[in-house]
Amino acid sequence: MSLDVSPQLLERAQQGEIDDATFVECIRTSLPYAWDLISGLVADLEVAGGDFADNQTPPPDEQARGQLLRVLASDAMRGSIERYFGVKLAFQNCHRVAVFPKGEGTAYRQFVTAREQILNQQPHLRDC
Repeated sequence: MSLDVSPQLLERAQQGEIDDATFVECIRTSLPYAWDLISGLVADLEVAGGDFADNQTPPPDEQARGQLLRVLASDAMRGSIERYFGVKLAFQNCHRVAVFPKGEGTAYRQFVTAREQILNQQPHLRDC
């Protein structure tokens, strides 16, 4: 299961749509490693500026890796986080998360190319 959904949240979802703030809070509490990593990258981007901020350190364990995979593989979670922070997320391998300013500028378009994916490959990441 990807998220820890309270009975109250489940009931709200059964009655109608869930707003981004509520959904983001569920993500934050359910997937703390992924949330901390992404929110930290957003803060780095805000402070340092530049084209993007990224993480190149593999997760400390399989649970953390699973959190990243779940949050970035879900269109609903990824979209809500992007709207919440006003950024665009990109993902390579099993851990390289990048945060871009909203919009799909040159740096984003380059990051998501097959060439960049190939260049980011390393033997120790083969089975991540």
